Amino acid sequence: MANCQVCGLPEEICLCKEQSKEGAKLSVTTEKRRYGKDVTIVSGLSDKAALEEVGRTLKTKCAAGGTIKDNKIEIQGYHLPKVKKILQEMGYAIA
Repeated sequence: MANCQVCGLPEEICLCKEQSKEGAKLSVTTEKRRYGKDVTIVSGLSDKAALEEVGRTLKTKCAAGGTIKDNKIEIQGYHLPKVKKILQEMGYAIA
């Protein structure tokens, strides 16, 4: 049985992830890069574990590559409506 690294409670009763979702206002934008390629950018998450989990989920559901840089998730391609829908389903608020 593992304990949460943040609050020390057992992971079954820990509410840290839910609280971080409620407090986070995420921003989803797109940007044109070299050669006219689009990149969808998600910013506003501060927790490293949440960044990696959300990034992995978005890359899988969008069937696209991506990375995490400077506390931002970058997904290759134009996926703005799809990313917003996925984040709302995960319980995050979109600014």
